[in-house]
Amino acid sequence: MLQASPVFLAATTFIFSLLVGSFLNVIILRYPKRLQYQWTRDCKEHLGETFEEKAPPGIIWERSACPHCGTRLKAWHNIPLLGQLLLRGRCASCKEKIAHRYWVVELLTAILSTLVVLRFGWSAASLAALVFTWWLIAIAFIDIDTMLIPDQFSLPLIWLGLLVNLNGIFTTIELAVIGAMIGYLSLWSLFHLFRLLTGKEGMGYGDFKLLAAAGAWLGPKALLLVLVLSSVAGAVIGLAQVALNRRKKSQPIPFGPYLAIGTWVALMYGQHLMDWYLQSAGL
Repeated sequence: MLQASPVFLAATTFIFSLLVGSFLNVIILRYPKRLQYQWTRDCKEHLGETFEEKAPPGIIWERSACPHCGTRLKAWHNIPLLGQLLLRGRCASCKEKIAHRYWVVELLTAILSTLVVLRFGWSAASLAALVFTWWLIAIAFIDIDTMLIPDQFSLPLIWLGLLVNLNGIFTTIELAVIGAMIGYLSLWSLFHLFRLLTGKEGMGYGDFKLLAAAGAWLGPKALLLVLVLSSVAGAVIGLAQVALNRRKKSQPIPFGPYLAIGTWVALMYGQHLMDWYLQSAGL
């Protein structure tokens, strides 16, 4: 039925992806705290110091709780979108406002996932692109919150891109390997050139690995488009935030979210954009 009806496939994907978005919220919120806890514990143990801090909630088993009062949420409170609507955006216990972030991630995941299946249909490419999309959403929001792209997210994404392209789903395996190398080395070179000229660090190593992942998934030809789209997205959103007084001009800006935007757009519409540009340029 999913294969025969694009409408049914899109509707099913939208509903299922709301659940995925809810789980992504858990990962985005809890995983950085777990990493921080692990790093602090390892440092304390290395120095021979006592470490008695309680571990933050895990990703899978611990139930969600209100960040204000700590009350455990009931099952119906966690229904994507609907739970917040029924609660009118407030905790059922303490009545404090629930951050808009939760429903934004859920809805964004559902919308992007639906666009993916409309673009690729019932296919292996669609399944791979869904996983890629969810992964990029998690990376983007973690980077927004922490200015960090954990290796536990970026490195597996590179290997997964190579694995997906063993069968040439998005590009050949040869081009996937070349794309991963060029993606990493291009930003690595730019980073060191910028530091040599200014004495400052313009980006983090997580950005190198994320662009390497883009190359592993899409091949080297897509990398320039990814960088252009990322830069445009960063410029537009950054200027809008400054204009709205949401960000100071001197405040650091994470590049990971914009790389994620550029990569996703290149995944979905890269060939169309390249064809349009070549046609417009008369090439």
